[in-house]
Amino acid sequence: QVQLVESGGGSVQAGGSLRLSCAAYGYIYSTYCMGWFRQAPGKEREGVAAIEGDGSTSYADSVKGRFTISQDNAKNTLYLHMNSLKPEDTAMYYCAAGTCGGSWSSHPFSPMWYNYWGQGTQVTVSS
Repeated sequence: QVQLVESGGGSVQAGGSLRLSCAAYGYIYSTYCMGWFRQAPGKEREGVAAIEGDGSTSYADSVKGRFTISQDNAKNTLYLHMNSLKPEDTAMYYCAAGTCGGSWSSHPFSPMWYNYWGQGTQVTVSS
């Protein structure tokens, strides 16, 4: 069993930066993929950034060039570095983990890969 705990959310002004962390408790296999998702009020959950065990990354078009996903395997921690934040980035951000399949790179945000989810951390960006 894996437990994911997010932290680092908060309120910032547009143009600011935040770093989200996701601590993973339990055994994380090297073949796991991990990702960040977000959900704004009244909107569907969307994938933001994801990383596979070999370090391959994938980003939503809306955050490319502004967000960076990284992981510290020694600490079993996933990060999301968010720069140049915009009001439209306001959402609850969730960390997720699961076993990747061969077609992960084609569908990195498909819910089929992610078995474990955190409780979320709120990010609010004001204009």
